[in-house]
Amino acid sequence: MSDKEKIMKTISSLLEAGILTANDVKKELITNFKFKKDNIVSKLDLVSREEFEVLKKLVEKQDIQIKKMIKKTKKAKKS
Repeated sequence: MSDKEKIMKTISSLLEAGILTANDVKKELITNFKFKKDNIVSKLDLVSREEFEVLKKLVEKQDIQIKKMIKKTKKAKKS
């Protein structure tokens, strides 16, 4: 028997016994999904929008500087 079947069997037996109600199952599922979502988000190591924008500006400035340096080296090689 697979884990899914065991879980479903346990839930159905608890529902039949009247120990759990449909609302209890719903609340438990919602809690589990929120926990899983939080785990996934924390593993992704996301940054805030502000941090992203600051880094984006830095990269754009560096890109401009690199392009200027490339132009200077090309001019120096031609001379």
